[in-house]
Amino acid sequence: MATRVVRRSSVNMSPQLEDKMLAANQAVRGTEEKTLPDAVKSDVTHARTSRCATVLNDIASRQVTRVIPNEESSCNNMRSLVLAADLARQSTAMTTSALISAESQERKNATSRPDYWDQACSDLVHRDRILRKLIPQFGPVHLISHGDPFITLARAIIGQQISVIAAQTIWARLKAACPLISPSCIMQLGWTRLIECGLSKRKSGYILELAQHFTSDALYISSWALMDDEAVVDELTQIRGIGFWTAEMFLIFNLMRPNVLPLDDIGLIRSISLNYFSGEPVTRSEAREVAANWEPWRTVATWYMWRSLESLSKQA
Repeated sequence: MATRVVRRSSVNMSPQLEDKMLAANQAVRGTEEKTLPDAVKSDVTHARTSRCATVLNDIASRQVTRVIPNEESSCNNMRSLVLAADLARQSTAMTTSALISAESQERKNATSRPDYWDQACSDLVHRDRILRKLIPQFGPVHLISHGDPFITLARAIIGQQISVIAAQTIWARLKAACPLISPSCIMQLGWTRLIECGLSKRKSGYILELAQHFTSDALYISSWALMDDEAVVDELTQIRGIGFWTAEMFLIFNLMRPNVLPLDDIGLIRSISLNYFSGEPVTRSEAREVAANWEPWRTVATWYMWRSLESLSKQA
């Protein structure tokens, strides 16, 4: 995850705060040293050759508290700026730490191979004539978890009934508006900003309601990994905007369950039609019959069905 940071000084802070600090620096330059307390005289000299943020850091570390009575107001202002600088540094440090943590998690997710993947591929290659040809075409690729439960569900809602490219475009806009996507961040963005990112009015409402469920602790998130597929689906489909397909996408891309067959997925049905029936229309029952040969690795077979569509699209 990349975040663009414009550096205007040696400390990351808002432009408004830095402008305020620079103004304070100008005020310091116009103050005669003889009227200042001894504790800050050296800092005034330092201010003339250093950035204001660095000076304020210095003053804050010395905890200047004694002031000359007639300079009390000026020094109180200085202390206020010191406090603001300190808060800005803390906020920046927290944000940077969160970004690094998120990037680390994304890298971990990108390289985390499901422990059942190799066994599943081996079984499917020996069992299914179509997958025997498909699987070797894609090399050492594998299913990648989206990691965060909220992000997985939000992406699934965004992807409902639109193309993959359209969903990716909307997701990129959402990440630009909220680099660290979380329930609280979505709540802060609000309905209007979500629509500006490209979400429909209905989906914007769904995303906000999902965020409310997460922030209110109404879901048994920590227990999902221990629950069976049906129990997870039952809980998720209680949330407005999450239907059976979205819940199944969560089982696949977050919990990485090995035997999910999303028969409501248009891409899967189309892929089965192209690969097994020469492009002829396929019913759900026919698709289920084909997938019976994939058990207990229907997630893996479905994933390769999706990949085959991408390959066919490039060849077209």
